Amino acid sequence: MKHVVGARGSRLSVAQTSWVISELKKVNPDCDYEIKPITTKGDIDTRPLFTIDQKGIFEKEIDRAVARKEVDFAVHSLKDVPSELDENLIIASVPKREAVNDVFISSDGSTLDDIKAGSVIGTSSLRRAVQVSRKRPDVAVKPIRGNIETRIRKASGDNYDAIVLAQAGISRLGSDVKYTPLSVDDFSPSPGQGAIAIVARADDSKTISMLKRIEDADSRLEIEAERSLSDYLDSGCRFPLGAYAKSDGSEMTLTVFAFSVDGKQSLQVSRCGTKEDPKSLGKSVGEELRAKGVNDLALNWREKVGEWNKT
Repeated sequence: MKHVVGARGSRLSVAQTSWVISELKKVNPDCDYEIKPITTKGDIDTRPLFTIDQKGIFEKEIDRAVARKEVDFAVHSLKDVPSELDENLIIASVPKREAVNDVFISSDGSTLDDIKAGSVIGTSSLRRAVQVSRKRPDVAVKPIRGNIETRIRKASGDNYDAIVLAQAGISRLGSDVKYTPLSVDDFSPSPGQGAIAIVARADDSKTISMLKRIEDADSRLEIEAERSLSDYLDSGCRFPLGAYAKSDGSEMTLTVFAFSVDGKQSLQVSRCGTKEDPKSLGKSVGEELRAKGVNDLALNWREKVGEWNKT
């Protein structure tokens, strides 16, 4: 039997889709798979991500192809998948999660701690921009777009001295580049970072059953807690949160960081719960953040992003 798989045409997307296929072949050796590259809005719109007031810019067109039966399922970076999918689609499988932390790549091998003052650091994420500024207020942070290879090249160019991006992307590409891992305490990752989502039609029980065979139970539970939190607080590119759920035996700890636009104010909540109900854990952490005033930080972010978009 042959399955057609929808994915973005970027090298990273093809690499992680090929990895998913290799895992599926281990448990379904008699099946064949074909990758169908699909261009998304996020691939052709080169503006900074936070200026694009639309969710799912890296997956909407691909999921539409799944819904229309043009492909059998789709492979996404999970952090790009909105909390609400079309009613006839589901996240059928979440394979083993990669490392969740960010990394620092510089032109001269410097770390974030010792790079010279006034250096220009590139990032595509508002969350990372604030985190860099909190740790090194003496450097400049500028938006950067492009695939991972392009951003790495820009780190050695005239406009940037270093970049910050996710370690998972480098690992999946097998990139031979030197980097410094950043602590999740200082650089709490985006909800879902490091995880892959495989989206299928909700009524396609055979495909769902096949995809479930490569699901990692702990990875699924962790991302459900993180996505529940993100959905409760309506976070995203225009209000960035750092969130990381970690399983340990029968328990799970969800740790969340929220910052003001200037990085001077911050909120942190860390709560432990059972793995039986990860969505309730995410919601309870969100309720605690609201009680501590996270809505004021969110409003501040959205007003500031609105101002940036007018300039």
